[in-house]
Amino acid sequence: MHELSHDGRVSNLELAARVGLSPSACLRRVQDLEQSGVIQGYRAVLDRRKLGIGFTAIVAVGLNRHTKAAQEDFERKMAEAPEVKECHNVAGAVEYFLRVEVTDLTAYKRFHTETLGTVEQVQSITSYVVMGSPKDMRA
Repeated sequence: MHELSHDGRVSNLELAARVGLSPSACLRRVQDLEQSGVIQGYRAVLDRRKLGIGFTAIVAVGLNRHTKAAQEDFERKMAEAPEVKECHNVAGAVEYFLRVEVTDLTAYKRFHTETLGTVEQVQSITSYVVMGSPKDMRA
């Protein structure tokens, strides 16, 4: 698992050598992990700056209603928003943490006003601007 999580494109032969298995045994184990859902997919690690993403914020969102329907509606709207790269339902003072990635501060203000600001369940929004990410294991 460790080897695949760091390099999902490693060849089966190289992976087998790294973990000390025969290539056929290694392939069977990887296929078993895929079929059982432990491995859910493979992703490319992208350079966000080269894609024009120069602004990232972690956004804490509190809801004004704490019903299943309110949560489902909020989650549906966040799933539709291309700026929202992650949406986490959390326990604590707020209901959600979002990771929002956009080109710049102007684009973030537009998202804040036109997307979050129009969701009726949103009671509070606290934005934390990401200054740097010294450790980022996301794909």
